[in-house]
Amino acid sequence: MKSFLLRRRRATSETVHGALAAAALAASFLLRFEFALDPPYRAVLLQALPVLLAAKLVVFRAFGLRDLGWRYLGFEDLKRMAAANVVASVLASAALRVVIGGAFPRSVYVLDFLVCLVAMAAVRAGVRILFDRSGAFDQGAGVRGTRAARRILIYGAGKAGKTVLSEIRAHPRMGYQVAGFLDDDPEKRHLRLDGMRVLGQGCEIAALVRRHKIDEVLLALPAATGAQIAGILEQCHAARVVTRKIPPLAELIESQVLVDQIREVRLEDLLGRPPAELDTAEIGARLTGKVVLVTGAGGSIGGELCRQIARYGPLALIGVDHAESVLYEIDQEMREKFSRVAFSPEVANIQNRRRLDEIFRRHRPSAVYHAAAYKHVPMMEVHVLEAVENNVFGTSNVARAAMAAGAETFVLVSSDKAVRPANIMGATKRMAELVCLAAAASGARTRFLAVRFGNVLGSNGSVIPLFRRQIAAGGPVTVTHPEMRRFFMTVSEAAQLVLQTAVLGSGGEVFVLDMGEPVRIVDLARKMILLSGLNPDQDIRIEFSGVRPGEKLYEEVSAIEEGTAPTPHAQIRVFTGRGVAGEVITGGLEDLQRSVEARDAAGAVLCLKEMIPDYNPSSFVLRRAFEQRAGDQRAGDQWVNDLKTSDQQASAVAGAG
Repeated sequence: MKSFLLRRRRATSETVHGALAAAALAASFLLRFEFALDPPYRAVLLQALPVLLAAKLVVFRAFGLRDLGWRYLGFEDLKRMAAANVVASVLASAALRVVIGGAFPRSVYVLDFLVCLVAMAAVRAGVRILFDRSGAFDQGAGVRGTRAARRILIYGAGKAGKTVLSEIRAHPRMGYQVAGFLDDDPEKRHLRLDGMRVLGQGCEIAALVRRHKIDEVLLALPAATGAQIAGILEQCHAARVVTRKIPPLAELIESQVLVDQIREVRLEDLLGRPPAELDTAEIGARLTGKVVLVTGAGGSIGGELCRQIARYGPLALIGVDHAESVLYEIDQEMREKFSRVAFSPEVANIQNRRRLDEIFRRHRPSAVYHAAAYKHVPMMEVHVLEAVENNVFGTSNVARAAMAAGAETFVLVSSDKAVRPANIMGATKRMAELVCLAAAASGARTRFLAVRFGNVLGSNGSVIPLFRRQIAAGGPVTVTHPEMRRFFMTVSEAAQLVLQTAVLGSGGEVFVLDMGEPVRIVDLARKMILLSGLNPDQDIRIEFSGVRPGEKLYEEVSAIEEGTAPTPHAQIRVFTGRGVAGEVITGGLEDLQRSVEARDAAGAVLCLKEMIPDYNPSSFVLRRAFEQRAGDQRAGDQWVNDLKTSDQQASAVAGAG
């Protein structure tokens, strides 16, 4: 059936081309002789017609004109038709000189070339206009009448905007009616793109929406920053008009129709960072045909790592998580979307060394991505020993199992809270980094790397789901402090850059991802309220609840800027600070282990403080830990005061030195 349709389409194209070529030759003779064709030249025309047709049809077929789409006429198509007509005219003139000789008028060659090219372009343009207007050949044309046309303005009169206009015209089923363009470049005002005028600049949105009865503004600004998109969003919101955008290229890779991907403006669009550029060849060389294991596979980062890794075609992918529900969900997703990848879900707690050894012996992974961790800061301030058991000794267990199984690469997913930690979560993640550095220094064949980044938009436990629930409930939205700032990145770019670090490192490095500028949490809350179509401080109130135990107003990705050095990847830097020697870590871990076994939270905090000198435990943790040890609140208060005094004295000595 497909073969028949192909032959019919090609035959139709060649028939039309032949008819146009014949008509062009006849019209050229008539133009040359001012529509008074004497009998001798009629004979020349009839004699030349089959020769010229044969030459042109052969050349047109060689140039592939019969396979040009009738609905889509572009500049490249016009160039191909022009080239084909030039070659066809040269070949026909040579053939006609042999067959007819000098009796054929030379001026007709030029006229025939011009008329034939114009006729072919005009017919194709007419067909495109017809299809664009009627929606014929569009599978969704039948639904055209079921949706009222929405009048839109395209914000961005550049290549992206022109492409969007063409796509909308080619897919009338979408129900869009373009009223014009907006662009902030004053030189583009009143410019016409494909017949559509640039009506004004972004600052005129409100007036243009009223004047042209606009329903939506479609953003076609691939290079816009987060601040620019946020400003446009506020203007559109004030004008009471819906705002949508075309997604970045990365989201269009697997889609064939651009207009089907038009979507609401998302929070990640407001971050305004360019998408990560990956060395896919190097990443593929590390993952394709290899066995890869991911811990915390049911979590936000672990799950996204599984999706990203699966695209590189590993021999097998092992997902480890202690929560069977989320592990079941990622297992079902992998089976549906990546059925060719052998995915093995393994229920296991990383604190169980024997269970980990079973998994590693059975699968023998080449690469291990360790994303399993307790990450909630206030929760871990209350559960000190559990954080130590999971984040420190769990990491040690996974690292030992990886070395025993002969893994080539081990990548620890760390956190910006490991820098000058002020909470148990950050301190235990810094200890996890030190465990990896000590393993790298031990001479093991496995390359141990760690990578730090900040908060992930929409991840489990982040403020984004909380804000969404509060906005849906009508507010208020609770923010801890007006100046609270955090680094943010999307889960997709975080996972991609984690994969990239495995290519860059030789072992023993801590990598830092470029998180851009820190974002004020209160600004994030305001943007989320705007994205919901509501007004901050009017429809939804914002309340400040106070800084929680262990929280800092500002996070850092490295202790000092000079502590990082560039890498071949522009968005990744490597931490150049020295780690703690392996023997110091080993001894400290033994003391820490004894404190955990004795259920002595105060001892665990002191061990962490000794191994991480810049760890500044919160008063809440100290008071709670020493209250539990002594059974006396006054003892906890005394320890807090003593430790603060000790820190102040140490700082004074360092300053004097």
